[in-house]
Amino acid sequence: MAAGAPRIFVSHLQGVAVFDPAGDQVGRVRDLVVMLRMGQRPPRLLGLVVELATRRRIFLPMTRVTAIQSGQIITTGVLNVRRFEQRPTERLVFGELLDRRVTLTEPGEEVTVLDLSVHQLPARREWEIDRVFVRKGRKGSAFRRAKGEALTVEWTAVTGFSLEEQGQGAENLLATFEQLRPADLANVLHHLSPKRRAEVAAALDDDRLADVLEELPEDDQIEILGKLKEERAADVLEAMDPDDAADLLGELPTDDQERLLSLMQPGDAADMRRLMSYEDRTAGGLMTTEPIVLRPDASVADALARVRNRDLSPALAAQVYVCRPPDDTPTGKYLGTVHFQRLLREPPPSLVSSILDNDLQPLDPEAELPAIAGFFATYDMVAAPVVDEAGSLLGAVTVDDVLDHMLPEDWRETEFHLDEEVTTDGS
Repeated sequence: MAAGAPRIFVSHLQGVAVFDPAGDQVGRVRDLVVMLRMGQRPPRLLGLVVELATRRRIFLPMTRVTAIQSGQIITTGVLNVRRFEQRPTERLVFGELLDRRVTLTEPGEEVTVLDLSVHQLPARREWEIDRVFVRKGRKGSAFRRAKGEALTVEWTAVTGFSLEEQGQGAENLLATFEQLRPADLANVLHHLSPKRRAEVAAALDDDRLADVLEELPEDDQIEILGKLKEERAADVLEAMDPDDAADLLGELPTDDQERLLSLMQPGDAADMRRLMSYEDRTAGGLMTTEPIVLRPDASVADALARVRNRDLSPALAAQVYVCRPPDDTPTGKYLGTVHFQRLLREPPPSLVSSILDNDLQPLDPEAELPAIAGFFATYDMVAAPVVDEAGSLLGAVTVDDVLDHMLPEDWRETEFHLDEEVTTDGS
């Protein structure tokens, strides 16, 4: 469902078929998973519970839903088939929210929830529940049909769903800090007790926890990962940037590494093993294996569409890398780079192969940190390709990865105490 598309009532999604991009059916929708938020803020739709042909129920994140149309749901293709397990901060729409008694704020009358509508936020990939379809009067029973006026109201017009201010547990804390950047939420976790830190980490969804782990000191990362179930730990590692996940895996005992790698998707595990084969402070050890890769016949419009992906860091979105197939790293022959600013100056139908920058030599995977830093400083780069002897693109090193390894090892702890030091000095 594209941004700006009409809202969808959840009752229309029950039992809807889910297809992969090739048109093959993978299952049917059995429920929707939402996260309630404090006060009257509409709940965030996290994903769908999909029942496979084997009757196993799995979780499909909304970030992997590309379209909801004509009674069908299209996904990006790759599904995690581990069994769905509901987490403490999650609510099931069909199982827990429908048929519930809530109260209209005006005039304070109790009503029954018949349906809810969801919509995608403009220019974002997040979904929310925005309206509630309710019926006035007493709730019906198996022997008596409920009667009364039915009406649709805004989410803010009812009470009885949202988290209460005096509520305890991880829900309240997560709702309070939901808008924090990952680095700031990492700061919060760093100062919690180990017990509380584990509770909050268990309640975060995989993508959010992955973002936060990337911002935590190494000891905190290892502690949190060690308290997760192994299957979930593997899911979180898959959601992390490959270079950060490889760094974290590299700090674990060999037996633990192998167990977690065996639980990952084969492609993700292969990326991890490849990154872990390089020395830490080399281009191969610093690079991410997921830069934007395009074929020579891709257009400028194609490149700009890829750059718009909100999940990309600014450094990775700063340029695209043009290679012969295959598109995934390691690629076919690396041809050159096209910088974002150049893309903005060219007509959308132009081919990226016609505007390549191939003057600069790419980084060798064995290049060491001082040489990499010098390369970035000399040419004012924010990202650089890493290419092997055969001319294949292996990945890209970004400036944030270089800074992470050039700063003192305890720089994150120093950053976490910066605000306290400023307050103490009175500055």
